[in-house]
Amino acid sequence: MTSSPLTQHSLKKEALAARLRAPEGGAAGPVGLAKETSNLFRDRKTAPRRRLDVRAFNQVLAVDAAGGSVDAEGMITYEDLTRACLAHGVMPAVVPQLKTITLGGAVAGVGIESSSHRYGLVHDTMLELDVLLGDGRVVGCTPSNEHADLFFGFPNSYGTLGYALRVKARTVPVKPYVRLAHLPFKRAAAFFAALREQLESGGADFVDGTVFSPGEMYLTLGRFAESAPYTSDYTYQHIYYRSIRAKREDYLTVHDYIWRWDTDWFWCSKNLFAQNPLIRRLYGRSRLGSRTYTRIMRWNSRVGITKKVERVLGLHSESVIQDVDIPLGRAAEFLDFYAEHIGLWPQWICPIGPQPHAGRFALYPVNNDWYVNFGFWDVKRTREAHAPGHFNRLIERKVLDLGGIKTLYSDSFFTPQEFHRGYGGEAYRRLKSKYDPQGAFPPLYEKCVLRH
Repeated sequence: MTSSPLTQHSLKKEALAARLRAPEGGAAGPVGLAKETSNLFRDRKTAPRRRLDVRAFNQVLAVDAAGGSVDAEGMITYEDLTRACLAHGVMPAVVPQLKTITLGGAVAGVGIESSSHRYGLVHDTMLELDVLLGDGRVVGCTPSNEHADLFFGFPNSYGTLGYALRVKARTVPVKPYVRLAHLPFKRAAAFFAALREQLESGGADFVDGTVFSPGEMYLTLGRFAESAPYTSDYTYQHIYYRSIRAKREDYLTVHDYIWRWDTDWFWCSKNLFAQNPLIRRLYGRSRLGSRTYTRIMRWNSRVGITKKVERVLGLHSESVIQDVDIPLGRAAEFLDFYAEHIGLWPQWICPIGPQPHAGRFALYPVNNDWYVNFGFWDVKRTREAHAPGHFNRLIERKVLDLGGIKTLYSDSFFTPQEFHRGYGGEAYRRLKSKYDPQGAFPPLYEKCVLRH
């Protein structure tokens, strides 16, 4: 007889904790995960690590559609999690844009999507959290139990306090289709004024935006629909982000809306020639998506093909792969700065709504107010040489100046003092002392900035 998912989870949890507690002959260094997926965009320095295999923690434990929650293991991808939820007529309240992002990764980092104007970031939708600590203990965390400090300290900790083995998160009901309206704007002031008006009216189920240049931007509003006169398909021959310019109205199935950005990695598939019609056919429908592109990117990072070509062409390059959250009232200022100093287009915009617990998440401190996420992922190439991290450093300083915050999944260049002030330095020190006193996991600054 097959045991229940909860029973299997308990057995896996006990076995993993025992492996962590067991002495490792010859193994040294901090603990790391052996896993198949990663959506971090920063190269790490090679260092010895004890590897914990957590790949088996990839199951849905329960979907409570009536109660509005899903209970799942930390290494489940959002592709699998969302598929299970949709079968019950619900979706996770916030589904990050790429299929390979895991539930545990989204709460240990920061996850966002076009429902964030209503539900906040992924960690705002957490209800419960089980964390594997460095000494092998597994502690259950809720907003009100004895481990509430870890519940509110785990987001943005990036595996430096422990690993999420189980997460219970909020779900919301869906309808079969999503109707999209793409509203064009030529000026940032009008765009952000319209964005504020839409956010305050609360009528749309989904809100995001795309900036193609300082004089061309689109606000996209999505609303659930019971029926649709047609549905578009952006999983093969047609490309979603191009449709934003071409159409004022569109319809997608709810499944295809959730994953509208994955097929072309937003627009970054152009760097892998996947938007060329002939090469797109060579990829084939099944290989178009973040899973394939991530493998190619990591291979190129190891081999250095792009760097060699740039040297031949006399170019200097810097990866500018960032998500930053800026208070809505200062969003136009950031866009002006970005246009002047960075100028990589398109750019994604996603609003984040105020949430009851927003101010309590110690390592990602934001005010209980409206923010705008700016996402930009490309390479800045110049003829003149710059110091390493030059353009990313400009961005970091501007974000701090505007009272915003930057996510840590990619390159960071903060000084220790800036990092301490911006990412809950004293709170993190207390959490590290309480939950990882033996230093089984690397410290946050060393991992996210020094890349250890």
